[in-house]
Amino acid sequence: MHRSASLAVAGLCLLATSAAAQSNYPTRPVRIVVPATPGGGSDLFARLAAQHLSSVLGQQFVVDNRPGGGTLVGMDAVLHSPPDGHTLYLSPSTTTSMHVARKSMPYDVTKVFTPVTQLVVLPQALIVHPSVAAQAAQDFIALAKREPGKLTYGSAGIGTAPHMSMELLKSMAGIDVRHIPYRGVSQSVTDILGGRVSGMILNVLISKPHIDQGAMRALGVTGLIRSEAMPSVPTIDESAVPGYEALQWFGILAPAGTPAPIIELLQTKIAEGFRTPEMKARLAADGAEPVVSRPAEFAARIKSEIEKWSALAKAANIQPEE
Repeated sequence: MHRSASLAVAGLCLLATSAAAQSNYPTRPVRIVVPATPGGGSDLFARLAAQHLSSVLGQQFVVDNRPGGGTLVGMDAVLHSPPDGHTLYLSPSTTTSMHVARKSMPYDVTKVFTPVTQLVVLPQALIVHPSVAAQAAQDFIALAKREPGKLTYGSAGIGTAPHMSMELLKSMAGIDVRHIPYRGVSQSVTDILGGRVSGMILNVLISKPHIDQGAMRALGVTGLIRSEAMPSVPTIDESAVPGYEALQWFGILAPAGTPAPIIELLQTKIAEGFRTPEMKARLAADGAEPVVSRPAEFAARIKSEIEKWSALAKAANIQPEE
């Protein structure tokens, strides 16, 4: 057979195989591995995606919570599974900053995963205990400049979103606020509520109930536009530090090598579900906004944020714990 004809036949075979993979998928229940305990943002958004996909693809999509190791336990569970679309990973934005907490990373996330879609973006808020003499972000910055090192902030540990977001604010505003790392968000929130820590940067999903009860005060949100969940709170960008942005996001990744038609099918169906008025209203109640980006857009976001947080870690001399 002539070489060009052979290539044409091979191409048709590949298309047929891809079409079959897409039309037959999924052939059994699909796991969405969540690298966190039930109840948080990762778990919530994974369950919303699972419910929708179960209803439109004819198989059960189930959430498998695998906390531990700063998300590495969950990653391991996914990366030791076949790349056939039947095991997916709910990625928090910490995926792009967790490397700053470790002297060496077992994975290069840009190589071992294939992005499916960024599901949602979740603004954060700079919050303080009511005893802190600051009503707005500019007050907090002024106070930190008057008394360097006196104010403290909590986080869920080195490399987590609350840690990196505050370090970014410190760097851009030129302030000294002392870091108090914890092993989880709930522990840091408990100490803020008790007045033992001045404040932190905390996502709107967790902070809003405490803010509504008067147990925390919101000084500014971390997006470039105000959050629908707390529209009266200005952005830090508009009120205090131009250009400041630090958002939490959650997305779906698959093991590298997962067939492209399956990635395409998943992205299309998730986008359809997350763009409905009902889903938008459900997300808005928790302060989240749907993104449902294309795989290439999500890959670019991951790459740019790895670069952003790596540069910050170097500039702020953030030292890995292990």
